[in-house]
Amino acid sequence: MKGKTLLAMTLLSAMGLSSAAWSATLLKAPRSVTWRDFLGVNVQFHYFEPQAYQKQMTRLDALGLGWIRWTLHWPILEPAQGQYNLAALDAAMQTASAHHYDTVAYLVGSAAFDSTAPQGASNTDQYPPRDNSIFAQRMTALAQRYPQVSHWQVWNEPNIIWLPQADPVAYYKLLTTTADAIRSALPGKPIVTAGVAYYGQMRGSTGYMLQSMVDQGLASKDIVAAYHPYSEYPEGDSIPDRDFLVRANAMNKSLHDAGVKQVWATEWGWSSYSGPVEMQRIIGVNGQADYTLRRLALMSALDYQRIFLFNLSDLDERASPRDRGYGLVDLNGEPKPVYTALQNFLKVTGPSLQPADPPPASSVPDDLYAIAWNRPDGSHLLMAWSASGAQMRFPGIKSATLYDPLTGNRRELTGAQGVDVALTPTLQILVWNP
Repeated sequence: MKGKTLLAMTLLSAMGLSSAAWSATLLKAPRSVTWRDFLGVNVQFHYFEPQAYQKQMTRLDALGLGWIRWTLHWPILEPAQGQYNLAALDAAMQTASAHHYDTVAYLVGSAAFDSTAPQGASNTDQYPPRDNSIFAQRMTALAQRYPQVSHWQVWNEPNIIWLPQADPVAYYKLLTTTADAIRSALPGKPIVTAGVAYYGQMRGSTGYMLQSMVDQGLASKDIVAAYHPYSEYPEGDSIPDRDFLVRANAMNKSLHDAGVKQVWATEWGWSSYSGPVEMQRIIGVNGQADYTLRRLALMSALDYQRIFLFNLSDLDERASPRDRGYGLVDLNGEPKPVYTALQNFLKVTGPSLQPADPPPASSVPDDLYAIAWNRPDGSHLLMAWSASGAQMRFPGIKSATLYDPLTGNRRELTGAQGVDVALTPTLQILVWNP
């Protein structure tokens, strides 16, 4: 408990808050944010028919976002040694090229002929490769075949997927072998670590995979560090403890202090699935929209260089019931509430924001979350929510507009003594001019 308290105090200090202010969470971003460069989405275009992924691309373009993270599964692309299944991927890559996306692609899974799986194992792809050089050769060939992919990411979530257990030393060897092979063929090509699940915890171990990579020399390799901060709620697994903020801030600071230049969250999000319950409670399509906006507001104010929402589209029956429901759009390419809410959010904020101090306020509730920004046009913006639904007064603001991106509604607020804002458990955005 003392360790958690100390970490919380460290976070407050980094935010410029005193311990007395811990009851309310007021964040100030470390830098400006441009959504097109900061926020990306995960995609699996080649898993769909051309008409379907073309529609997905149209939906993505309408959001004004520019980064995608593309899933590539080695056993699917090479079902037998030397036999390649690339036609669908070639077609999808060619179509995506016309949209000029910035792309990170990751290769995951061991092909059956290069798996360390024991005889008779049914999930051979979850075992690490037997020969790292073969995996590295295949990734290098893909990097040469698809030059439009700007970054290559080595594997996905090996801290929870690798069987029979996670092995940070073996993974680091795979990472560096692959990075060296790609850069030998394509000098300077950016490489990304596997996005480790959560914060890099490993089953059966008290260690953390990213920390092990740092200890083995990650910072000297000029490789982006990536992890997947999934949690039960936007604020963390425990809302009162704000554990997402505490853990993400500590993780990012630790990595940057060690010399890692870029830290990405290459997956995060919530499923709108209807069950059976699997690791995430049922929140439905409206809960998905609510949680996504609250987490996006928080992540924009932390020291990430880039984040990728999972997922652009819902997936079909090849995925688990939970994994089918993470999309911004459904299987027909139609917007879900989370898509509309995100589109509303981006319209209100505009394409970029600069960090700002929050305006003076009275009656600040203990459970307030707030992030202040300035827009390039000189207007001010405050993202805020509170589970208690308290009312706050901003005495220095005489006129403002209050937006609800979940519904698309807006209200004009005026007051000679300042505007009054009725907070809600969901994100609202207050916009005013000086």
